[in-house]
Amino acid sequence: MNVRLKEEDRIKIINSDDIFSIMQKILLRENKIGRDKEHFWIIGLANNHRILFIELISLGTVSMSVVHPMEVFSFALQKRAVKLILAHNHPSGDLMPSTDGKDVTNRLLQNSLFLEVPVIDHIIISETTYYSFADSGLLEKLSRSKKYVTAYKQEEDRLKEIGKKEGLQEGEKRKAVEMARAMKKDEKSIEEIQKYTELSAKEIKKL
Repeated sequence: MNVRLKEEDRIKIINSDDIFSIMQKILLRENKIGRDKEHFWIIGLANNHRILFIELISLGTVSMSVVHPMEVFSFALQKRAVKLILAHNHPSGDLMPSTDGKDVTNRLLQNSLFLEVPVIDHIIISETTYYSFADSGLLEKLSRSKKYVTAYKQEEDRLKEIGKKEGLQEGEKRKAVEMARAMKKDEKSIEEIQKYTELSAKEIKKL
């Protein structure tokens, strides 16, 4: 469900305080019964970090809400968001991330890398204060997890690593060839050239 925003609410997000100032107002619009349910929102940002939209993805119970990556990223892609911020409230007032909260964030982070719509923060809010995954360092820690990396992404990363190693090996080979040529000009023996370049006698003779 799209959250109605006034033009003055479409601010440029500089830090987590900016996110909370908007999300606190949205939460407090609801009556007490509504605020006692857990909400999960996504905030879509433009290139300049200005808010494009805020979407309520899930409205749950007092202790949980269900979040599906397909719903999160379908909104992001349809509405041309360049970056995303996740937000949800804890009606209990305890702002520490739950195991489920960290798991959902981890999953969405990995999907965001594949779809190239990065998640830059996840904040947990109450009526008076908030917790930021980015500020606490938890977002960075989760981004290094491989738990939800797809098989396709893992294969892509593996091939990139192979390419990097092969590139390094090719560079080392070129250096060895140049050294061997220089040593041949100085009339060094094949055995001596092999010792310093690790090239084969056949490769050295061809130079």
